[in-house]
Amino acid sequence: MAMTMNDVDRFEAARPRLEAIAYRLLGSASEAEDAVQETFLRWQAADVDHIEVPEAWLTKVLTNLCLNQLTSARVRRETYVGQWLPEPVLAGDPMLGPADTAEQRESVSFAVLALMERLSPNERAVYVLREAFDYPHREIAGILDITEAASQQILHRAKKHVADGKARTEVDEAAARRIVDEFLAAATSGRTEPLVRLLTQDAVSVGDGGGKVPARAKAFEGALAVAKFMRGLFKPGKAKRALVGGSPDVYATTANGDPALVVVLDGRVIGVMCLEITAEGIAAFRNQVNPDKLERATRRWAATEHGDPLLRIF
Repeated sequence: MAMTMNDVDRFEAARPRLEAIAYRLLGSASEAEDAVQETFLRWQAADVDHIEVPEAWLTKVLTNLCLNQLTSARVRRETYVGQWLPEPVLAGDPMLGPADTAEQRESVSFAVLALMERLSPNERAVYVLREAFDYPHREIAGILDITEAASQQILHRAKKHVADGKARTEVDEAAARRIVDEFLAAATSGRTEPLVRLLTQDAVSVGDGGGKVPARAKAFEGALAVAKFMRGLFKPGKAKRALVGGSPDVYATTANGDPALVVVLDGRVIGVMCLEITAEGIAAFRNQVNPDKLERATRRWAATEHGDPLLRIF
């Protein structure tokens, strides 16, 4: 049967939720977009008049596409150059999905997306559908073709895996901006000590260049090592300007709900630094500089107002 405009509209109404689910499952905005588009093609080919609950049908198709993608992604990431980090999603992007509860906000944070890499595909799916979208276990069981009891057991395991590595503390917008300002002042002071005072003792800094932009293959670990790296990163130099093609501007915003710095050159986002904040200080910097993972951020940046830059580096 030919698809009607009403059928297309029904899908488009579901698209933001589908994209938000797919992004949490895959950790990649571009792969999430592809999964949602493939779901639309399946919807287009289906006899939609005989689908009793379109939302459930679409969620099941999308989730299973993402599960297949996760299985192949694990193989690809074994040969990934350097550290792998999720693709950052900037403030206001509908792909971030619901943010009404602490669980929903947490499920899309950079820290938790990174932690979810240790989950099996089924554990990740149950965790996302239950914690971020409040699907009952009965519906999750139908989506994944498992029993309701199995869904409950999988969630228990997944939450334990995620909780074991979680230290994030929620901060309000004003506090986040204050932390960012303090960090920038310390990072540009040319001294290590002010930075060390802002960091937790076991702070880490991870960079993802994807083999396309220089990024250290191993994370910096410990407050002193991270502080020295950040001091050097923000130190001006001709070699750095030559490497990136100019002197980029640095803006404060949020990405994945966390305080973040966005580095922009000629309207193109060339880096996003997410800060993980705890009660003891900044616990982690996750720096995405792989250009393949910054395309959506660049589109989002071009479409929104963002005020004046905090500084120009290099």
